Amino acid sequence: MNYALSVAFAILLGLLVTRIGNKFKLPDVTSYLIAGLLLGPCLLGALNIPGLGFHTFEDVEILSPFNDVALGFIAFAIGSEFRLSHLRKTGHAAVIIGIIQAVCTTLVVDLVLFGVHLIIPETLTLRDVLILGAIASATAPAATLMVVRQYKAKGEVTSTLLPVVALDDAVGLVLFAASYGIAMNLGDGASADLLTLLTGPLLEIVCSLAAGGALGWLLTHTARIFHSNRNRISLITAFIIFGVTIATIEFHVGSIEFSLSALLVNMMLGTVFCNCCKKSADLMDRADRWSAPLMTLFFVLSGAELNLATFANLPVLIVGLIYIISRCAGKYFGARFSSALAHSSKAVQKWLGITLFPQAGVALGMAATVGQRMGAEGQLIRNIVLLGVMIYELAGPSLTKYALTQAGEIHAKEQYLARTPVPAPIEEEQAEPQSAV
Repeated sequence: MNYALSVAFAILLGLLVTRIGNKFKLPDVTSYLIAGLLLGPCLLGALNIPGLGFHTFEDVEILSPFNDVALGFIAFAIGSEFRLSHLRKTGHAAVIIGIIQAVCTTLVVDLVLFGVHLIIPETLTLRDVLILGAIASATAPAATLMVVRQYKAKGEVTSTLLPVVALDDAVGLVLFAASYGIAMNLGDGASADLLTLLTGPLLEIVCSLAAGGALGWLLTHTARIFHSNRNRISLITAFIIFGVTIATIEFHVGSIEFSLSALLVNMMLGTVFCNCCKKSADLMDRADRWSAPLMTLFFVLSGAELNLATFANLPVLIVGLIYIISRCAGKYFGARFSSALAHSSKAVQKWLGITLFPQAGVALGMAATVGQRMGAEGQLIRNIVLLGVMIYELAGPSLTKYALTQAGEIHAKEQYLARTPVPAPIEEEQAEPQSAV
């Protein structure tokens, strides 16, 4: 019951903080993260009052299945941005921007951190430089999607942004595999099979997309059996949970071990469903409304995971700030260069890079992998990434809102409506056909 109380209090406080955040024109995502930080082990959770906050980071970890399912819904929603009708307009540009800006970010962070390595080689090794550069390429689709939805952003920047954010996961996995493989073959007698290290992530990407495609095809055909939108929403929820669950299975192909990506599986699930089901737009909109409490809990839990102790370590703080600044520069100028190469509009070239600053789930997953495999050296990388995530998650949504507003894709009316909720009209459900007696 303590966990149930913690969940209830997390959702309640998250909603209450949005009322304060609206006074300062903060996106709801930032308010949720601040609420989570307040409830976390570093603040209210440290009081050890039963049901009030999370007393340890292990308490937050126990509730991680909620986060996994929420990420499944987020990935499913992002998949809807890959409608063929949309891709004909922005698909070519999104692919060019998605790949080039990720590679540019990795190169910029590698170059800047290499300079830091020459100054303090004992603190920051060449391995750390290569791995941090690869992790820098990943972005956080969750915060970006929530800002777009809250303010009903529409326009060329928004339509380019969401596919680019989705592509970052696949590109980031490949860059991380290559950089990690090279790092493991550097000096100190360490050696690793680079081909094996690269094959694992490639299998993860291909198999995740294949599994998501199969689930999407099965969902589309199963949905035809039901005529009530209520039942179809339940069906979609079940398939998203299936997608999250199969991503926890570890596969072995010879000496190669890999698991599926829940984000890629559910993103492909949403892509296939939205292109094959005629009523997918309405059903996805209803699924978004149903999952609102889950999304609130997801971001509050994300805030509770932020560890303020990382600020106490001076080397981590210095390197972390350099990592944050260089990654932002890589994202901004990489997006500007690649969007110009793709002949995108001036608004996309100027504002897209700022919307790519948020970083969370995928980067934390990479950092956790390194922390497990590289011991103390891996923990340094993990702490630097944690510091970056803390700053990006708190400031990133506001920067995304600012960029989309300046691009003319968020208007004053949408900002007012986002701060003043209007009760949704009662919608009639299509009844199930009655069987003949």
